[in-house]
Amino acid sequence: MELIYQLKKLGFNEYESKSYTTLVQNGTSTAYQVSKISGIPRARIYDTLESLVEKGIVLKEEFEKSMVYSPLPVEIFLQKTQEEWEETYRTIDIGLRELELKQQNSTDNKVYTIKSQSTILNYCKELINKAEKKIVISIWSDVYELLENELKQIDNNVKIQGITFHVDCPLLTLEKHRITSYTESADSDHWFILSIDSKEMIYGPSLKDREIAFYTDDPMHIRLLEDYIWHDVLVNRLVKQSDENLEQWISSRRRQFFVED
Repeated sequence: MELIYQLKKLGFNEYESKSYTTLVQNGTSTAYQVSKISGIPRARIYDTLESLVEKGIVLKEEFEKSMVYSPLPVEIFLQKTQEEWEETYRTIDIGLRELELKQQNSTDNKVYTIKSQSTILNYCKELINKAEKKIVISIWSDVYELLENELKQIDNNVKIQGITFHVDCPLLTLEKHRITSYTESADSDHWFILSIDSKEMIYGPSLKDREIAFYTDDPMHIRLLEDYIWHDVLVNRLVKQSDENLEQWISSRRRQFFVED
């Protein structure tokens, strides 16, 4: 049941969730009645209800020499839960940010793995919004489309530079990679690179292929990949300003360099 699942996400166990919803649906009841309706074993129902009483979610009183239980009214329950959640969130927020700040002030540079598309995109968006001076990217259309809104909203004081692949209308400051055998090959790796202020970077393969990326604040790591992007931009501009012979020469040298043994 979806409601039970959501209550469990708030920190209640399954028996507690079933007990409270049963009381809300049926009103004041004995432990036996709650057990019978909810399917909770009688051996567990008393401990479960007492736990809810201690949490202030269930009210207990004696009625005709029997103990009966009533649910905290839903409106009060929701208000109480929201206040507790917000307080927990604030505490976690402060604590985690303090720990993160200590870690960021550390002299040790890091490279770590990020998994799942939503987490990767949230990291990318966070970096984009943190940028103070410049953003450098190398990006294919699939990831560009997911980050386009954030890139368009960047402050004018932040320069956006780099190169795009198969993006029809990128931002004017971004280079459109020319069509080549590499860009059209089904075997090409559609990697993306996102660097901000030459301080932090996320890079990884196409999210359609693998939901994995890598974060680093290592200066050498960042310098290497930013140089890679710059060389890509440079070659692209040279070819556009030259003739087809240069494109053919580059393609032949690429085949020679990456020839398999």
